[in-house]
Amino acid sequence: MRQKYLCAVSCFAILTGFLLLTPSNGLVRVALKKQPLDLDSIIGGKIARMHGKYGKGVKGMHHGLDDSSEDILPLKNYMDAQYYGEIGIGSPPQKFTVIFDTGSANLWVPSSKCYFSVACLFHSKYKSSKSSTYTKNGKSCDIHYGSGSVSGFFSQDNVKIGFFVIKNQTFVEATREGSLSFVVSKFDGIFGLGFQEISVGDVVPPWYNMVEQGLVNDKVFSFWLNRDAKGKDGGELVFGGLDPKHYMGSRTYVPVTQKGYWQFEMGDFLIGNQSTGFCEGGCAAIVDSGTSLLAGPTTIVTEINHAIGAEAVVSQECKQVVSQYGEKIWDLLVSGVTPDKICSTIGLCFFNGAHSMSSNIKTVVEKEEVGESVMCTACEMIVIWVQNQLKQKGSKETVLNYVSQLCESIPSPMGESAIDCSRVSNMPNITFTIGGKDFSLTPDQYILKTGKGTAGVCLSGFVSLDIPPPRGPMWILGDVFMGVYHTVFDYGNMQLGFARAA
Repeated sequence: MRQKYLCAVSCFAILTGFLLLTPSNGLVRVALKKQPLDLDSIIGGKIARMHGKYGKGVKGMHHGLDDSSEDILPLKNYMDAQYYGEIGIGSPPQKFTVIFDTGSANLWVPSSKCYFSVACLFHSKYKSSKSSTYTKNGKSCDIHYGSGSVSGFFSQDNVKIGFFVIKNQTFVEATREGSLSFVVSKFDGIFGLGFQEISVGDVVPPWYNMVEQGLVNDKVFSFWLNRDAKGKDGGELVFGGLDPKHYMGSRTYVPVTQKGYWQFEMGDFLIGNQSTGFCEGGCAAIVDSGTSLLAGPTTIVTEINHAIGAEAVVSQECKQVVSQYGEKIWDLLVSGVTPDKICSTIGLCFFNGAHSMSSNIKTVVEKEEVGESVMCTACEMIVIWVQNQLKQKGSKETVLNYVSQLCESIPSPMGESAIDCSRVSNMPNITFTIGGKDFSLTPDQYILKTGKGTAGVCLSGFVSLDIPPPRGPMWILGDVFMGVYHTVFDYGNMQLGFARAA
């Protein structure tokens, strides 16, 4: 987390809100107010969102949808990093704020039996003795996220979302929350909207029960996230449909390719108008409302960091490989040796191609061991960079100098990289190809700004995350992307839809 950059931040307006629930055409409206955000909350938010599994939300004023089976759930905007909303568990409902997370599938909230975790002291706790609809389960469980873990036991009760009531929903009463991120977080728990295939304990997710119990006519939910930190609305989560006022123009749909996460096939990835060559043959990607930023393979995030001038960790191993083996790598590629054989040919990898360069690159700066494995990983990245530059017909000297510079932009282990705010207007657009169409992000959209004036800090919206096969390599499109493109999760037709957000 680069705290040295965060120390400059004194205060940031966040939407945290008191709820004013008023029905209108079967919808729920939420009035929100702004409160100053303290430094601990900023740090906690960054911890919480690292490598996926936390955050976001939307807070919102509802628009008039005619179908009463459609409900808009108000969510609260937390520093462009967490969007969360309110639910109720039990009879009468006990209120909790939760992250609505398409990257997980379980519902959990703190338990009144959570005695020894500091995090539980700062959040609402579920009291089964206060609910007339509680049913004991008692089976223990552990849920592991990228930024912490939760332990507890299963229980069953009614769950209220807006004006809907899900009956007999199995959820986790958390008795231990093992991360600092839960201590400083603004949310009490997580409401998973992923598929049952990734549900701990094979528990039926709340969304499945909403569909099964006939609470929605259409098996669809959609997110509109307001990325304007000054805006009064954080956004809206709509169950049972979508609001035409939330998007503009036509929508592009792509099929879900693998159930578990909301996963689809993404095409080429461009920096400016230049292809990186990494996803020309297709890359797996997921849309994850529980991830704040955009996470992708270290190889490509490094190129982005270089293009936008991000400050990150310098990998000496990477530069050493360029210095000692750069020309050899160039010569082998020019001679026609396949990229996946290069590093084993020059003796830096000993997998004879079994360690696929494009599918199992570990984040270099996360490696604890020094030596062959780090040099191998650096080599694999360099091969990709040189191969892509060969397509641009650059000279050997120019290409190797460029690759050496890329080594200096390898992301830090905690992912985020600081940017000179004065350079934002000159940075390139970043483009994802989805369903054969371009989905571009401008610098103002992928750079996060906190603070004002000389206390302002700009952070890259891209973090490195290397997911090994068979799931990876994979891109994770979080709030930075979903804030620009209204996203529809079509469970009935097993597809995702994207349109420019209004």
